[in-house]
Amino acid sequence: MKCLKNQKTGNIIRVSDEQAYQMAGNTWKYITKSEWKTVTRVSKSEEQVVQAEKKEKTLSKKSQRRAKFKTEQ
Repeated sequence: MKCLKNQKTGNIIRVSDEQAYQMAGNTWKYITKSEWKTVTRVSKSEEQVVQAEKKEKTLSKKSQRRAKFKTEQ
């Protein structure tokens, strides 16, 4: 497996050795695996933060509804 970075867009991908050999050239260049890892780990942690924020909003809405329902009874 090899890591390639598009020089125009900055997009980083991980592909097989054969595919990397064919793609490497003017637009794609080889990069280290550690650089690929930093990009993929950052995006996953950002997704987790967004999901956590959604859960917090959902829980707070549910708790508000429950509290409102209890006061009405």
